[in-house]
Amino acid sequence: MLRIAVPNKGSLSGPAAEMLHEAGYQQRRESKELRIVDPTNEVEFFYLRPRDIAIYVASGQLDIGLTGRDLLIDSGADAEEILALGFARSTFRYAGKPGTISGLADLAGKTVATSYEGIVAAHLAEHGIDASVVHLDGAVETAIQLGVAQVIADVVETGTSLRNAGLEVVGEPIMQSEAVVIRRTGADGDDPKVQQFLRRLQGVLVARTYVMMDYDCRVEQLEKAVALTPGLESPTVSPLHNEGWVAVRAMVPAKEAQRVMDDLYDIGARAILTTAIHACRL
Repeated sequence: MLRIAVPNKGSLSGPAAEMLHEAGYQQRRESKELRIVDPTNEVEFFYLRPRDIAIYVASGQLDIGLTGRDLLIDSGADAEEILALGFARSTFRYAGKPGTISGLADLAGKTVATSYEGIVAAHLAEHGIDASVVHLDGAVETAIQLGVAQVIADVVETGTSLRNAGLEVVGEPIMQSEAVVIRRTGADGDDPKVQQFLRRLQGVLVARTYVMMDYDCRVEQLEKAVALTPGLESPTVSPLHNEGWVAVRAMVPAKEAQRVMDDLYDIGARAILTTAIHACRL
């Protein structure tokens, strides 16, 4: 069986379980379950702390895992990202009191508090900055107020927490993170079970990104319509009973669907419908 690590709690847990369910895999019913077997798909899931997943995968005891890119890099584990999953996106940045730090070079000689010591130490070393790093678990916004550090490095979403703590972001982002699938570095990239798992998740990603669009249009407007809805390879075009009309079907990016419908209507297309895609293989 394919052995897969899944986050057992936190912001990664719910979306990861939802994606796996959409991909056709059985998921746990109770949050206390730490392991389940999906015999139909020949997969065994282990529910672990997100921070530990990269270490387990790197050990070779588990084949692949779902975790955050930030947690993978921070762990220093001998594991690599093989697929980005598009959820749990975040930006990692430095922050300090307004007016005290203008850029990365100003961090030299300072103490930086963070929950992601591995990421920060590597980033500072990469840029030749000699600064101390203090590891703190949980919220680090108060580290400056309490005199533990002059700078913090943390996940920044809207920046509200930083502003409430009287802080502002400094310099460019350290990194962009999101949920990813990982495997041990150097593992067999052609493992058919792993490839099947990745295809299923990629199918979910595509299904979430596209909608299926159907419409009718006059034959003389077909080329303009196809230019608006080229599909992946090309749209499906079928003649209608009424001469001079055709039915067209194509996949369209979901975020562009309303605009495309407007443009189709303007060139004379009618009966324009969009439907959700629940799964696919490309």
